[in-house]
Amino acid sequence: METFQGLLNGFSVASSGTNLLYCFLGSMLGTAVGVLPGLGPAATISLLLPMVHTMGSPATSIIFLAGIFYGAMYGGSTTSILMRLPGEAASVVTCIDGYEMSKQGRGGAALAVAAIGSFIAGTVGVVGLTFLAPPLAEFALRFGAPEYFALMLFGLLLAVFLSGHSPIKGTIMMFAGIILANVGLDPISGKERFTFGFVALQNGFDFVTLAIGVFGLSEILLTLERKDAVEYATTKIGKLFPTAKDWAESRWAIFRGSLIGFFVGVIPGGGAVIASLASYSVEKRVAKNPDEFGKGAIAAVAGPESANNGASNSSFIPLLTLGIPANASTALIFAALLIQGVTPGPFLISNNPDIFWGVIASMYIGNVILLILNLPLVGVWVQLLKVPFGILGPVIVLFTTVGCYSLANDTFNIYAFIAFGVLGYLLRKLDFEPGPMIMSFILAPLIENSLRQSLLMSRGNLSIFLTRPISGTLMALFFIALAVQLYVGWRKRKTADAGQAVGGLTENG
Repeated sequence: METFQGLLNGFSVASSGTNLLYCFLGSMLGTAVGVLPGLGPAATISLLLPMVHTMGSPATSIIFLAGIFYGAMYGGSTTSILMRLPGEAASVVTCIDGYEMSKQGRGGAALAVAAIGSFIAGTVGVVGLTFLAPPLAEFALRFGAPEYFALMLFGLLLAVFLSGHSPIKGTIMMFAGIILANVGLDPISGKERFTFGFVALQNGFDFVTLAIGVFGLSEILLTLERKDAVEYATTKIGKLFPTAKDWAESRWAIFRGSLIGFFVGVIPGGGAVIASLASYSVEKRVAKNPDEFGKGAIAAVAGPESANNGASNSSFIPLLTLGIPANASTALIFAALLIQGVTPGPFLISNNPDIFWGVIASMYIGNVILLILNLPLVGVWVQLLKVPFGILGPVIVLFTTVGCYSLANDTFNIYAFIAFGVLGYLLRKLDFEPGPMIMSFILAPLIENSLRQSLLMSRGNLSIFLTRPISGTLMALFFIALAVQLYVGWRKRKTADAGQAVGGLTENG
């Protein structure tokens, strides 16, 4: 009953004129960045972080940023299906069969199934968020410093291993984030850490400049570098609504994709990319004719598109209830809340019910807005691709630079922004995923505080993390996950060595 009452209050917050406007703007902007290759949701949210101060209300800013996040999942399917250009990473799988459907004149059906599947999966994700988040937040009230330390350590480990192709590179990024987070003065002793005598570094790096540089500026540089960034060809969309046969082939894929997306999105490091890949793999396995995959199978569009939307909504569960961001985009929304003095976690529902329930209610509204925006207006979004990125990119950089300076009226933030942009560009070129660095930058101070409080509670005895039931369970999960990943890595290396040995013998023979 409390859940329904909270949701009703949330709708009263979300349906206010200002919040409704920002929900619409966030959904529309999210669709636009999903359509435009190069500007993903993480980059866009990072670029807009300086704006959150001017919105006046934490609920309004989070409704706006959340709209960008899940709106990008909708928009990403448009160019993937019509032009084989993934607007964002989670839509890469959709390119395979979506584009084949377009070449066969079935692009309209693919777009409709993607939009309907996204709407259903997004709604499933929000319903799950509505009913699972309150009991999970209540359970999290039992957490003390040792439990939070173990939980954040476990979440960070999953983020490192699941968010990229190489666990080694993910681990390097994680430690880079920890080092960057420790630049400045020790919060207790006041001693300088990694400042190297520079006074400007004593305050540490601002998260906004780091996020904008690593995600936003690097993404713009990479997009400007690509020659195909301004040249797109349109494809005939065809009949917009799917036939009865299309619907029969896609309905169970939408159902399975919704469930896969929901559960993968809850896991820290899971995210929309893994959800869409997992859904594609499952659909191919259960298909009666798997040979049709890659040649225009509508189930291969319906499943992944449902999964990435389900994952985007369910990833708010660990963020709002435990204070653990599940991916880079929610880490940036986490930071937006911290910037405004609001700490996500189990106390959010009791201390800031307007934010907690307002954001959830706005997602119901946002899903309906996105369904309306993405089906009838698909032609408008395709026209957006005709704006040369050579004009769009520099304009974004100009406004972002002004935003960085306005954070503290300090030119140091501009230098840091440029340096982090170059760093992010080099990391992307070397195939390093910056997500773990951003997440560890946010979580490192929280982990350090939890560790210090725990050791004060136990008078320096580390067994406190193992003797308490919840923290002991989480630490056991941490070591099991670590052991499994090390074993999997060892098996892969051994298989690769064996393959090379066989190849060498064949050549010599």
